[in-house]
Amino acid sequence: MVGKPVVKGTRIPVELVTQHLAETPDFDDLFQAFPHLTIEDVQACLSYAHAQLERQLERSRRHRTANAALGITTST
Repeated sequence: MVGKPVVKGTRIPVELVTQHLAETPDFDDLFQAFPHLTIEDVQACLSYAHAQLERQLERSRRHRTANAALGITTST
């Protein structure tokens, strides 16, 4: 999967699971599309996505703090 994170023991990318849920937030539909997934797999995908988002937000906060220390501002 070219380095993409996948559900353990499968070749199903986390991105595909989260995208499916974003477009169709229906677990029955998700499990029909991916019959080998378990609820624990879905929880792991959502936890991973949340952790990635938190990391990105922290990077953004550090970047803004560093820029402010240098006297750099960005327009909004």
